[in-house]
Amino acid sequence: IVVGTHDVEQGQVLHTLFQTDFFRVVVVADVETVEICGALKNIVAVGAGFIDGLQYGDNTKAAVIRLGLMEMVRFSQEFYGGKNLSTFLESCGVADLITTCYGGRNRKVSEAFVRTGKTLAQLEEEMLNGQRLQGPMTAAEVHHMLEIRGLKE
Repeated sequence: IVVGTHDVEQGQVLHTLFQTDFFRVVVVADVETVEICGALKNIVAVGAGFIDGLQYGDNTKAAVIRLGLMEMVRFSQEFYGGKNLSTFLESCGVADLITTCYGGRNRKVSEAFVRTGKTLAQLEEEMLNGQRLQGPMTAAEVHHMLEIRGLKE
């Protein structure tokens, strides 16, 4: 697990409390990147789900994940100064991104969206008991932020 903190001493307390031989705790002084990774991975997972739904294969999916990670880094640099790129290599970054793109609910529902032609609302009701997907909501927020900065391409 990655603990993002502004107070490294407090982070070390959490490290001491939770670190075991079987549970690794990493403390980083980079709260923003830890949070950004947790949100933006869901957008990339939607794209991965589309790739799975279209049956484009592993190389295409890997390309989407790689480009998604690059966009996550770019977003972090643009909006938060990209404090520490190594945070993206921690479990909160690339590891969580890969896991979400292969098994997360954003990926699964997006795959079903392509294959079934049902709306996201229908699939959220059927597959998630009415819970809303984070990927599309986060994508809308990111789009708005990019528009405000004049960065929409």
